[in-house]
Amino acid sequence: MTLSPELDALAGERYLIERELGRGGMATVYLAHDRKHGRRVALKVLRPELSASLGTERFLREIRLAAGLQHPHILPIFDSGEASGREAGPVSLWYTMPYVEGPTLRDRIREQGRLPIDEAVRLVREVALALDHAHRRGVVHRDIKPENILLSEGQALVADFGIARPVETAHGDTLTQAGFVLGTPAYMSPEQAAGDTADARSDLYSLACVLYELLVGAQPFTGSSAHAVTLKRFTEAAPAVSAGRPDVPADLDGIVARALEREPDARYPTMAAFASTLAELGSARTTPSPAPPLPARSIAVLPFANIGGDPETEVFADGMAEELLNALVKATALRVASRVSSFAFKDRQEDVGAIALRLKVETVLEGSVRRAGNRIRVSAQLVDAAQGYHLWSERYDRELADVFAIQDEITASIVSALRLVLTAGERKAMAAERADVRAYEYYLRGRHLAHQVRREGYQGALRMFRQAVEIDPGYARAFAGIADCHSWMYMYYDASEENLRQADQASRRALELDAGSAEAHAARGFALSLGKQYDAARAELAAAIALAPSLYEGHYLFGRVCWAQGQLEEAARHFEDAATVRPEDPEAPSMLASAYEAINDAERAEAAHRRAVANTRAYLELYPADARALYHGALSLRRLGEEAEALAWAERARASAGEDSSAFYNLGCFYAIGGDIGQAFDCLNRAVDVGYAHREWVEHDVDLEPLHGDPRWEALLGRFTGKDR
Repeated sequence: MTLSPELDALAGERYLIERELGRGGMATVYLAHDRKHGRRVALKVLRPELSASLGTERFLREIRLAAGLQHPHILPIFDSGEASGREAGPVSLWYTMPYVEGPTLRDRIREQGRLPIDEAVRLVREVALALDHAHRRGVVHRDIKPENILLSEGQALVADFGIARPVETAHGDTLTQAGFVLGTPAYMSPEQAAGDTADARSDLYSLACVLYELLVGAQPFTGSSAHAVTLKRFTEAAPAVSAGRPDVPADLDGIVARALEREPDARYPTMAAFASTLAELGSARTTPSPAPPLPARSIAVLPFANIGGDPETEVFADGMAEELLNALVKATALRVASRVSSFAFKDRQEDVGAIALRLKVETVLEGSVRRAGNRIRVSAQLVDAAQGYHLWSERYDRELADVFAIQDEITASIVSALRLVLTAGERKAMAAERADVRAYEYYLRGRHLAHQVRREGYQGALRMFRQAVEIDPGYARAFAGIADCHSWMYMYYDASEENLRQADQASRRALELDAGSAEAHAARGFALSLGKQYDAARAELAAAIALAPSLYEGHYLFGRVCWAQGQLEEAARHFEDAATVRPEDPEAPSMLASAYEAINDAERAEAAHRRAVANTRAYLELYPADARALYHGALSLRRLGEEAEALAWAERARASAGEDSSAFYNLGCFYAIGGDIGQAFDCLNRAVDVGYAHREWVEHDVDLEPLHGDPRWEALLGRFTGKDR
């Protein structure tokens, strides 16, 4: 294509420009091939008069700030510079970004008008998290509008950071004379329209305008000219969202109204606060029955650093962090990121703010442990991730025997720093269980092995837990650990009468020793469910949830009990509860989607599948070879019609499955819904070979309906004789 001399020079050196993608008041965008890196990019070239007004130094300084932003919902800047022609003439300033084939949010609005409420809230929350990341690094966007929000695989990506600020800085020089309009009138905050300094709260106002349009299908202020629109901003309040869309919840009406307040101080103080409010609203809307409330405060407990490098201290340090995590889970007013998610950042030198964004929490607890003989030094600090400062920190130099007191003191300090209000029952449940310190160390080793989630791990964990109870026969949680190991072994690897008997005995003993332990009740409920004592299992799991409403295992196992009984609507409610208390988990939304499929609730099933896929993508960034995440994600992708990626994930899951009967069972489901009946039966029979023994689950699984009527189906069910008791 024909280019200006300066762009000809740029293209020849660095880029092969394929075609023009679009142009606006400030720039022209081209689709280009980056010769050096072999990738397609969007090349944005500013208008010559704007380039002249900004100046190269100012432009590149601001672009460098924007290029430092690294966030899943921010379109990164690859490169920038200036292009001069062969003869003296205007300089063209330019920068490149990834080329995204998906539509912009403006395209979606043109195509669809208003969006479903849940989707609108989700997309805006993703943008809010991106802007919060930028604001905490001193970068304000200043031109948030649907055109600058791209959609990639259904996720929001904010583009064009780094341009509005230098443009605004140059306002009053030659830009006004050149006819440039700063910002977009339909989304511009009052203070920005008045020429005042635009800070993070200005971005908030603009994003609220976007949310309003997504919900209503029209902008909050309209008029015959840009001046008329701007005038309304100063003289009128925006109409209520519910006036244009009566089905909008009252809470959302209020959220938008606050974000659109004329005075910046009356809006939400930060994008983080706005995003958190939207998250609470979104959780409430997607819950079909009363579920644990999503609290306003949230925390991730990172694995504690091992100072000194001793392998025994490594297990001890990890165990201390996990003990604190398990204690904090008992506080209903606090959402705690799961151990799997938090411990993915072990030994990774990442910014606390970035970790908090990945785990969707406000605060992060980090610490270290140094051990010398019978002395330990524990340091801990609680960080406000949004603001980047310490809420609390302390160092403890104690005898090893004081480890339980240290844990209680740290927990109490966190509760105080976060201003949580606890019930007497919660305070009791959060207290560290005292035990012989030698037994405690064996218990930590056992739990470390059990987290491997494989046969050898459970077998090693059993040895450690049994050593713990030999030293301390009154150690309730060690007995609960023994019970859980036998239960998981029975479920996935060895459906023997002995595993069932041992799970029953150990869980009974755990409850005898500590009837106030949520973990003991959950272990007992799990064991009873495997023995088909469903009413008793329900009672124990209900007790576990009452003692610790945020205990994921209580809700998840309750859902499995309901599924095994064919009570699928109730199963859906409990899987929804599990997904609420652990929103980053990929498995619970997958189970939830299957339950909705079974009761023919197509809309909720699709939403749950999309949630499962999104969670799986994030999880696989941390654990790329995790078979369980892969096969759950593959099932959801196939249900959503995304065949190529579904097959790729299924193949990866099969390669990583080892002797995991659950992997083969779920892969059987995957092939069944895809019509590959032979592969389905191969995987299901393999699941039985390596220990799967749950006929009642097979009979109620809607994914396996395509196999019904095939002669191999009855043969498969017959293989459970003598296994499924």
